[in-house]
Formats: sequence, structure tokens, C-alpha cells
Amino acid sequence: MKKIKSFLALLFFTSSLLAQNGDTVTYKPVEYPEGYSAQLNVTYTTVNGWDGKMDLYLAPKSKGLSPVVINIHGGGWNKGVKESQTGFNTFFKMGYAVANIEYRLTGQATAPAAIEDTRCALLYLIKNAEELNIDVNKIVIMGGSAGGHLALMGGLLGSGHRFDGNCPGVENVKVAAIIDKYGITDVWDWGYGSNVTSKSAARWLGDKANDKKFAMSVSPIYYVTKNSPPTFIVHGDADPTVPYQQSVDLHKKFVELGVKTEFITVPGGLHGKFDKEKNSEINKRIAGFLQELGLGGK
Repeated sequence: MKKIKSFLALLFFTSSLLAQNGDTVTYKPVEYPEGYSAQLNVTYTTVNGWDGKMDLYLAPKSKGLSPVVINIHGGGWNKGVKESQTGFNTFFKMGYAVANIEYRLTGQATAPAAIEDTRCALLYLIKNAEELNIDVNKIVIMGGSAGGHLALMGGLLGSGHRFDGNCPGVENVKVAAIIDKYGITDVWDWGYGSNVTSKSAARWLGDKANDKKFAMSVSPIYYVTKNSPPTFIVHGDADPTVPYQQSVDLHKKFVELGVKTEFITVPGGLHGKFDKEKNSEINKRIAGFLQELGLGGK
């Protein structure tokens, strides 16, 4: 299928942003299939003068309502940009629209701000589903590392509105599937546990850094129920950043409660640094998982 680049490519061929350390970092624009359209830097929420932006890649309306995947970048909640995320071909081939989102980082606002923003992005898509031509019954949410944590929180909260105060108005919220790539599932354990720990957890918790109850309230593993969305998990068993055991424990809880789940362990895999062949296999498994759920496109 012939590919075309986003309209930024017509001007620059690359997208340049200013990194947090002041260096200019160049990102390639997302390539999307002919017939798709792009809406870049769409504001999905405004909080205290901060505009939450998402990049939308919309499937042709001629094929009917499309499923959509919400993609969330990682970076320990304290760094990262949506423009670093470009690999959506698996979803484009399945007829998916893509919503690639940013969220408030630790330096802008501590927990639970990033969760609130994730939920607002989800609610924005539901509210504007007709205009965007997306199927509200086929919303998939995906992320890696801290983005995996946010994808899990966004989906597992369901119609629980404790973090929806900035974006009220949608009562019934349901995510069709979650794709969790080596995400943090227990924030307290990541900050203070006996496995691999990180100062990013304490920084993100902010003035609640010593509040275990609060840390539990922003940890996905405590939101799993028998009605949780089907969830695909992938994690390297040699991950030096996020404990592999966190994904093991999450998967175990899904299985115990009868939630459809698939868990891929990457032997010797580090923190998302998988080789090309393994990434290709993972993408195929993700596509198969969604197809089994009836979440393939047209």
C-alpha cells in the first residue's frame, strides 16, 4: 500500500522539537496509508493554562466506523514527547485510526495529573466519536513503560470517574482492550520495593511520595476486576528499569479473575530494547489478539 507522510513532511521532511535539556531533537513524521488524514496537535483538554494535545490519524470514512488505538509514550512520567512515537503500521494495516497523545509530565504536575490527562483523551474520543468516525465499542489503549502504566489505568478505571474531574460528561466508559508494554503496575513497589526501584516514582508522587495508600490509588494492579478489559502484556525478563515481576503479578491477577489476557515474556529482553525480529513477532501477536476479540478493522 502506498504511503504518504503527514503534511509536516511537505515542509520539513522531519519534525524538530526542543528537548528538555535544550538540545534540538529531530523526529520523523508518521507515515500513514493513502486515504488516511491527519489532524495534528488537536487540543483534547486544557488544565491551568496547559493544553493537552493529540495527533489523530483517521481512517477513510468510506470504510465505515473505524476502531481506534490511543497511544501513550513512556519516559517515567517525567520526559518524552508524542512525536517520538511513529510505529503504527500494524494498526493502519488493520484499518485503525490512531490517537497519539501527550500528557503533563512530572515537572508540570505530579500524580495523578498524567492519569487525568489520559482519561481526558479517552473521553474526548468518545465525545467526538461521530465527527471522527470512530467506533466507541472498539477503543484500544496502548503504551510502553510509564505509557503502559497510563494505558492500564485509563482502561481499568472503566466507568469509575475518580480521575475524570477535568473532563466530565461521559457516564459509560469502556475500553475494548489494553496493550501494556513493560508498564509499571505497582507504583509503590517501583519506588520502594525489593526489586528494581526508580526515583521517578517518588518524583511523580510528589508531596504524596510517602503515602502508600495514594500510591496504591494510582497503581493499575489494584483496579483489576473480573470485568476488566482483555489485556495484552509484553515484558523482557531482564528489564533493568521496570521489574519484570510486576507484569508477572498483573498477568496472574487477570488469570485468577478470568480476564482474557496474553503475556509474552522476552527472554533476556531489556526495557523495550528488543531486536527487529522480536518486535515483528510481538506486533503480529498483538494483531492476532485483537482479531480474536473481534477488533479487527475493515
